[in-house]
Amino acid sequence: MATAPALRLRGIRKNYGKKTALDGVDFEAPHDAICGLIGPNGAGKTTLLRIILDIIGPDAGTVEVLGTADLQSTRLRIGYLPEERGLYPKMRVIDHLVFLGVLKGLARRDATTRARAGLEEVGLGGRARDKVETLSKGMQQKVQLLATILHEPELLVLDEPFSGLDPINVELFKRLVLQRRRAGATVLLSTHLIEDAERLCDRVCMIAGANKVLDGRVSDLKAVSGRRDLAIAFEGSREFLAAPGLVERTADQGGYVEVRLKAGADPQDMLRRALESGARISRFELTEPSLREIFMEKAEAAGLSASDAPRADEGAGG
Repeated sequence: MATAPALRLRGIRKNYGKKTALDGVDFEAPHDAICGLIGPNGAGKTTLLRIILDIIGPDAGTVEVLGTADLQSTRLRIGYLPEERGLYPKMRVIDHLVFLGVLKGLARRDATTRARAGLEEVGLGGRARDKVETLSKGMQQKVQLLATILHEPELLVLDEPFSGLDPINVELFKRLVLQRRRAGATVLLSTHLIEDAERLCDRVCMIAGANKVLDGRVSDLKAVSGRRDLAIAFEGSREFLAAPGLVERTADQGGYVEVRLKAGADPQDMLRRALESGARISRFELTEPSLREIFMEKAEAAGLSASDAPRADEGAGG
């Protein structure tokens, strides 16, 4: 018997007045996977998260979370990191984490043990008894993430988790997220930074203008794109790049030239032409398209753009 996915959404619609935030979106997230919900700001991502978390209800469609349509029963099994961060500034760090852990069903002793261990792991062991307001913004974000994962949720929902973080803390956050996935959790990561999703996620669902544009495993989406790009670094004349039968377009990327081949063109013909021209080749690589490029192509083909979606300040959210 097949196991139900961690998330299953069918035909989700949501309107805010005359603005359509989501227009019949279907989405599934399997267990033990990191799934990216990506798209431009205002595309409907945050609205979808709020529906999954039962903060708001859809106008139409069905939602199943962790195998049940009774969303109230899943609250203690979910960890949620909202885009709008919020901690109680006057509370001590350790008290704050224990308080939130108890709200999520932990015994106080267990919450305290886990909080102290988590603070040590993120380099804040010495700040446990300090008030939250004395911490830097980056430190407070660490505390908020710890609060999100303290009860070891089966489903981890992260809304723009890397916003405002420096590179070191971004890597720390990624490490903690990967730890939860290895422990068996499903992670749903919403971001408008497609590169973050490409590096971290097993699957992605792309939304633009309230519609789902693409959905699937990252490797599969790249494979079916049919794109054939080359990265060529060389010394010598650029004349070999002017090959109408082979090249659709080129783009100078500084240290190399990105070459889009025409459909059916053979990369070996391009290499042969480059060598015959006398160019000294130091890099000749067939590259995959990025998720950003795939997303932009699909959105454009569907006639969608960020401007089609409601603005966040109009109530529809991201």
